[in-house]
Amino acid sequence: MKKELVRGYKKVDKQWIKIINSKVHGKGLIAAKPIPKDTQIIEYVGEIITKKESDNRAELVLDASKDDSTRGAVYIFTLNKRYDIDGNVAWNPARLINHSCDPNSEAINIDGEIWICAMRDIKAGEELNYNYGYDIEDYKEHPCRCGSHNCIGYIAEESLWPKLQVLIDKK
Repeated sequence: MKKELVRGYKKVDKQWIKIINSKVHGKGLIAAKPIPKDTQIIEYVGEIITKKESDNRAELVLDASKDDSTRGAVYIFTLNKRYDIDGNVAWNPARLINHSCDPNSEAINIDGEIWICAMRDIKAGEELNYNYGYDIEDYKEHPCRCGSHNCIGYIAEESLWPKLQVLIDKK
């Protein structure tokens, strides 16, 4: 079997970030200084794994987190049709960025690398966040604690919010 690749954090410019205890959940990252809109803040790094391994790891983590709501869940991003990146490694500070329904950043795949990029100017001391973009198939397993004014109550891709609202209203 081919050994999984590891993408190190060669491109993390720590000038932009500082690790903090988050009011949203666990640890988080804040802007160490003002971050201009469109800045590539930090690369999301980790272990490069096959889609099959990605599914296996995601299922194990989700099962474990059902009994412990304080645990983080899945730290996996799609890289391409064959591979994903598992960012659940100690040397990936980007894994600490929390979800928000009103994000200041977004995750973008740039030439096979996942970058967290500023969607707007971010003030020094402001917590970095992005929309995790989950689907709504198992939305009840992903309650949201972001506290933003437009929070829908569950972590989901914004384009799916109208469908999610219908499901919530049917409860």
